[in-house]
Amino acid sequence: MSNSRSISSSSAPLSGIKSLLTGETTLYILKRLLQAIITLLLASALCFTIIQLAPGDYLDTLRENPQISPETIEQLNQQFGLDRPPIVQYWRWLVNVVTRFDFGTSFVYFRPVSSLLLTRIPATLLLAISSIIITWAIAIPLGIISAVQQNSLLDKVLRVLSYFGQGFPSFITALALLIFAQYTSPLFPVGGMTSIYHQQLSLFGKILDIGWHMILPTIALSITSFAGLQRLTRGQLLDVLRQEYIQTARAKGLPENKVIYVHALRNAINPLITIIGFEFASLLGGSFIAEFFFNWPGLGTLTLQAVTAQDKYLVMASLMMGAAMLIIGNLLADLLLKAVDPRIKLEDLK
Repeated sequence: MSNSRSISSSSAPLSGIKSLLTGETTLYILKRLLQAIITLLLASALCFTIIQLAPGDYLDTLRENPQISPETIEQLNQQFGLDRPPIVQYWRWLVNVVTRFDFGTSFVYFRPVSSLLLTRIPATLLLAISSIIITWAIAIPLGIISAVQQNSLLDKVLRVLSYFGQGFPSFITALALLIFAQYTSPLFPVGGMTSIYHQQLSLFGKILDIGWHMILPTIALSITSFAGLQRLTRGQLLDVLRQEYIQTARAKGLPENKVIYVHALRNAINPLITIIGFEFASLLGGSFIAEFFFNWPGLGTLTLQAVTAQDKYLVMASLMMGAAMLIIGNLLADLLLKAVDPRIKLEDLK
């Protein structure tokens, strides 16, 4: 009897591990990770090919400097591995990335590329995540109001604002905010992400200081996304409100708030969740402009400087980081969609 109990008790953890490994979500994540490895491999090869096709390289700029001797340039050429054939350069870079997470050495900073990325990624993620939160917190309610009060004066005003928001290029928005900051100076800081006296502040003061510096770049990064999401929310909710089951729910005497926020919004929100992945990745591209105008020390400005200086390995790592953000964002969107609507099967998501 005791043997049977011990066997059953020992098999319980094994069955739990087996059910975890064979669960739909776990298998889906593993499948997406395998696809991500192949995607990143192909993306890295494509990025390397495009960089190689670009005219010139970093050492061409140094050759124009008469103070740098040809011996020094040749030493740098060997140090960075630029004297080898392109296929050998790519293979060595790929092996180092896979085995040691080593993206090479930056030509400009003479520092490991991975350390540069680790110092810049948190600033970009902070800006991107805050932009997503603010965009969704404002655009979704305004889209609901616009759909519920269709063709009213408020709906027309909100639609005009969304048209203007989508029509304005990001650099125009950033430039307008810079002009606004100039006229309201020193109310809104525009340089960097901290003040000069940042280290002297308390922990709460440091958080407030960073948050105060985030206001203008976050607004610049959010306006275009906010306008598009508001219009999409309005359109999706209007489509759902015309469905027969919504009319049936109203005919049964359900309160209008319950019809809208429980029945209609729950089905209208699904297409919005699917765009989170693309929005998360697009914020990396949009952050180039916001970070450049407001001198935000993030990945966007680092990538822009790398492209200008033809810092090959830094450009490669930055592009790979953008591809990884797109993959991670899409995976999170699929998992969130499954959590919001359990009826959806992950295997049906493409």
